[in-house]
Amino acid sequence: MNLINKMYCRSYQLVFKMAIPFLPYRSPKILNDISKINEICKQTNIKKLLVVTDEVILNSKTFIPMQEELAKQKINYTIFDKVKPNPTISLVEEAKDTYIKENCDGIVAIGGGSVIDLAKACGARIVRPNRTIQDMKGLLHVRRKLPTLFVIPTTAGTGSETTLAAVITDEKTHHKYPINDFSLIPHYAILDPKFIMYLPKDLTATTGMDALTHAVEAFIGRSTTKKTRQMAIEAVKIIAKNLEISYKEPFNLEARKEMLYASHYAGIAFTISYVGYVHAIAHSLGGRYGIAHGYANAIILPIFLQYYGKAVYHKLAILAKAAGISSPQDDDTKASQLFIDWIYDLNKRMGIPRNITTIRDEDIPQMAQYAISEANPLYPVPKELDYEQLKSIYNVIRG
Repeated sequence: MNLINKMYCRSYQLVFKMAIPFLPYRSPKILNDISKINEICKQTNIKKLLVVTDEVILNSKTFIPMQEELAKQKINYTIFDKVKPNPTISLVEEAKDTYIKENCDGIVAIGGGSVIDLAKACGARIVRPNRTIQDMKGLLHVRRKLPTLFVIPTTAGTGSETTLAAVITDEKTHHKYPINDFSLIPHYAILDPKFIMYLPKDLTATTGMDALTHAVEAFIGRSTTKKTRQMAIEAVKIIAKNLEISYKEPFNLEARKEMLYASHYAGIAFTISYVGYVHAIAHSLGGRYGIAHGYANAIILPIFLQYYGKAVYHKLAILAKAAGISSPQDDDTKASQLFIDWIYDLNKRMGIPRNITTIRDEDIPQMAQYAISEANPLYPVPKELDYEQLKSIYNVIRG
C-alpha cells in the first residue's frame, strides 16, 4: 500500500480507537433459561413474537425446548422459517412483512449467525421503513431502537448475540452488506448448551473456527482495549481446550457450554476491536459462491497469519502460550509458528480442507474490490494491504 493511503487508513482507525471509551457499546443480558422470555414479555407488554429460524432447526430436536416453552407459557407467536445461509435482502423484506402482517411486537431468533443477522436486519427495516438495506450498510445508519430482540444461538461460533453487525447478501449483485449499528446489539441472549448439542460435526467445527477467527483477528488488530484483549485470550484458551471435544463428543454439555461462552467472549472482543482481512475475504467468497462464513474463515485464517509475518509474531506468541500451544520458553517466532501450525492441524482433524479450490480467476478482481472496500479504512489490521496484494491472496487460498 502506498504511504498516503496507509496514512489515511491508520488515521481513520486511530480516530475510532480514541472514540471507543465514549461509544455506547453494551452487551446483551444473558439468560440461562428460556422461561424468562415470558416474564420479560409481560414486563414489557409484548403481545406477540416473531420467531425467526430456518427449516432445519424448526424440524429438528433443537427446536423442541423452544416449542414446549412457548406452549407452556401460552406465548403468542408466529414463525418465519425461511432463513438460508448468507441471508438475502429479499428474505429480510419477507420477514419484515410477516412481522407487520401478524402484528408482532418482539422478535426471537433461534439459530446461527445467518438467522440472527436476518432478525437484526428485519428489526432495522421495521424501525426504518423508509430506508433500504443498501441505505443502512456501513456504520451507524440505523440509529433507532429495535423491537425487543431475544437471541438463542444454536451454534457456538458467530457471537452474533453480542455484536452490532448484521451481514446481508444482495442476491442481485452477489455482494454482502455489513450493517453496523449499536442498535443492532440484541437485548437478551440465551446461552444454553441443550440448544447446540444436536449441532452436526461439520458445523461444530466451522462455527468453532469462526469464534477462533473472531478472537484472533480482534487480538492482533491495532484497536484493542484491556477488556477486548482479556476476552480474546479467554476465548482462545477455551476453544483450544473444548472445540475438539465438542466435535468428537457432541453430548458433552460442559464442553458445549464452554464453547458458547468462548463464542460470546470472542463476539464482545471483535464488536469493540473489529476484525480484519480474513473476514473481508470470507464475506466476498460467501457473497459470490455461497460459501459458509465459518468454513471460509477456518481456511483463510492460518493463510493470513502466515502472510502477516513478523507483524503478528508477538501477539500470536501471547495467544499460543496462554492456550498451552507453546511453552513459556519459546521465542515469539517459534511460538507464533506453533500457533499457525495448530490451526492447520485442528482444521485437518475436523475435516476442514486447506484450500478453497472453487475460486475462479474471473471472479477475483470483483471479490478483491469488495474485500478492500469493506476492510479499508475501517479494519485496524496488523499490516495494511492494497487491492493488488489482496488479489494475490485469493490465489494462495485457492491453492
